[in-house]
Amino acid sequence: MNRASRARARLAAALCAAAVLTSACVSSVEGGGDERKAERGRYTFGKVGRQTEAGEPVRGGTLNFVDYAEARSLSPAVTYATGASGGSALAAVYDVLMRYDTATRKYEPWLAESLRSTDDSRTWTLKLRDGVTFSDGTPLDAAAVIGSIDWYQKNKGADTALLAPNLARMDAPDDATVVFTLRNPWATFPAMLAQAPGMIVAPAAYAEKEFRPIGAGAFTLGTYRPQEEMVLKANKNYWKGEPYLGALRFTWPQSDRARLDALNDGTADVAYLRSPEAVDDAVKEGHPGEMTLTSVGSMTTINTREGRPGADLRVRKALALALDPDLNTERAYNGKGLPGQELFPAESRWHSDVKPLGVDLDEAKRFLAEARKDGYDGKLTYMDGTDPVGRANAVVTKAMLERVGFTVELDLVSSIADRTSKTYVEHDFDISRAAAGVSEGDPYHRLQSVLNSRSHGNPGGYANPRMDALLAKLQAANGEAQTQEVLDDVQTLFNEDVPLVNLGASAAFTAWGDHVHGIEPTDEYMALFGEAWLSE
Repeated sequence: MNRASRARARLAAALCAAAVLTSACVSSVEGGGDERKAERGRYTFGKVGRQTEAGEPVRGGTLNFVDYAEARSLSPAVTYATGASGGSALAAVYDVLMRYDTATRKYEPWLAESLRSTDDSRTWTLKLRDGVTFSDGTPLDAAAVIGSIDWYQKNKGADTALLAPNLARMDAPDDATVVFTLRNPWATFPAMLAQAPGMIVAPAAYAEKEFRPIGAGAFTLGTYRPQEEMVLKANKNYWKGEPYLGALRFTWPQSDRARLDALNDGTADVAYLRSPEAVDDAVKEGHPGEMTLTSVGSMTTINTREGRPGADLRVRKALALALDPDLNTERAYNGKGLPGQELFPAESRWHSDVKPLGVDLDEAKRFLAEARKDGYDGKLTYMDGTDPVGRANAVVTKAMLERVGFTVELDLVSSIADRTSKTYVEHDFDISRAAAGVSEGDPYHRLQSVLNSRSHGNPGGYANPRMDALLAKLQAANGEAQTQEVLDDVQTLFNEDVPLVNLGASAAFTAWGDHVHGIEPTDEYMALFGEAWLSE
């Protein structure tokens, strides 16, 4: 890979990371299955709350969605397509080839009719539905799929860093068939087609210099006033039938509290919530909706590169043994959330019997003392944001580390862009707060990003051939038993090597009013509105 290609890949990784860098309570979340309670009893995941049966669907009306973040562009190659970064608006315009069913915990065909692989998961054959057209009337055929994915990669969409090294070629034996040939076995490849690469844009969308949002989704762009609102109009020629809704309206209040208030006073029909306190309040108030889980939703990134304190394993172990997830949650989030050191919490389908390191202040002091004997001065910088949660995290992190002998200087940065650049491009930090957002549907995706030595999304520069080999096994793992076995080995090596410090998982809640029906949750905690409707 040449220098320019590496720079573009780093930029793609940085754009991807920006959506989850802000703080522990705003991490990436995906579907968590059907009505499963944790041992702690804090949350139920999947569909929650009781909703009144409303009879036959009603046509018309505008659904008001107070979303977490604005999609400044409806290009899947520009906007990182997750529920926390405007991805639901993109999904409304384009749909996805595959959908993650959070109840069955499987990837199911959506725009596609089927997706099947060979026994080794190296060749995948996609069949398209008959008669699907883009909103400009042109066919969504195999050539359009290949053209869209090629365009996505050439424009360095966020998942290019994962997709490009694995995708050897795409072929169209006929208009309704695409054959994906991979360089490596990839059991969860369908996840890629449920995310931004699977949002197929029409050839006309990128034919001119200026991108135009033309897709095959249930809605088309109506009006957009940046930082005020985006209105999408119903696509009457939608492949599943004319949508019941007349329009979708997205707005972006500045806080989860404002979003929940809007849901409660009726000015919003749907609200996307991520902060632990707002999620707890919404659940207690009995709102129906979809609760989703992300693992490694709060982490302390360690810069393991040469010349940094984290290059010393003893320093990394001292950090892990000193940072107490429960204390951090108590001080920063008023005790709300899902603290814990394990990669996959009790709530996760991938929870391991392999125990994490735990908190041990005496052992932390011992490891730090050993590093000091070899010349380490005990100093490090901690980077976080200037927002209230960032400041709270900074204060408690500094206190936890200084009680075992570290000297911590705070580097609080107001701009997310600056924090992203310092972390993923300049590597100018010792430790910092971030999130990996490992999903229930595809744990490989984000673990590969943050732990693989060759990944441009690996913020700490961690490199271990043993971990790379385990991630390759995870990519090829077929079925829950194989996946769990590899994840157990990943947790074991994680304990030994401490590539980063995990502080807990996160829950997100797409909550809606009792009058809202037919929303379909999908991957990356996005929602599909093609069959949504409002009762009177």
